[in-house]
Amino acid sequence: MTQHDTPVLRVAGRPVCRYVTRPELPARLAPRPYLHPVTTLAGTAVTELSPADHAHHLGVGVAVPDVEGHNFWGGRTFVPGQGPTELDNHGAQRHTAFQLRDPDGFVAELRWVASGAELLRERRTVAATELTDSAWALDFTFSLTNVSPGLLSIGSPATNGRPGAAYGGFFWRARREESAPDVFTADREGEAEVHGTRADWVALAGAGWTLVFAGATEETRRDPWFVRATEYPGVGSSLAHADRLPVPPGETVVRRVVTVVADGRLDRGDAAALVRKAVSQ
Repeated sequence: MTQHDTPVLRVAGRPVCRYVTRPELPARLAPRPYLHPVTTLAGTAVTELSPADHAHHLGVGVAVPDVEGHNFWGGRTFVPGQGPTELDNHGAQRHTAFQLRDPDGFVAELRWVASGAELLRERRTVAATELTDSAWALDFTFSLTNVSPGLLSIGSPATNGRPGAAYGGFFWRARREESAPDVFTADREGEAEVHGTRADWVALAGAGWTLVFAGATEETRRDPWFVRATEYPGVGSSLAHADRLPVPPGETVVRRVVTVVADGRLDRGDAAALVRKAVSQ
């Protein structure tokens, strides 16, 4: 890949994340553009790429396990009555072009393709912003437009019968350490209490770093959070939690998640204050 394919975003002159547009990956990983490594301002990596526990987890991006039966998440597909099953149903997200590129962000166009047909066209807007001398924000918006001739619906293992597995949408695979990270919101604490709930923000705090995820639009805030800490560290926003999400031809689904990336372990007050600053910018 050329340097043109892998822009590096900077905050206050420091590189904080790398965007890989055309990764060379096997089909079963649902190839797609991703951000990795993402780091704190002090240089601590807070993402993982193809870890041993889930090879299809690719840093930060958009991944959906069921778009009208096509797997844009990677790995196995949950089949009712069978459980997770290896199927030849994987799609791919293909970077088409950058509409805008700056040192601190970009706007890109992607095509979501499966079985030789384009199902969705995505406009992805990503920006990196300085908050303090030890924290910055990653502002990530994606717009998915149904460009197929028929209705598409977005599902998850949860909508297909696997309780608690409503993953699909924006997803951040975080850094794995010896101890599981702490999870908390403004009024809840612990993976079991936070997973599957709606909250203005959710924090993941590891050894010397904290990530605070916030839905930055009313529609995004209606999506419950998918949270993992013990099995592996990761946070996502669920497009299809209890029901499938229908997308008629020509219609667009838009979500915006702003993530605070901080050195050190933030408490609730600091997390809330940084989120307010990040979302208002």
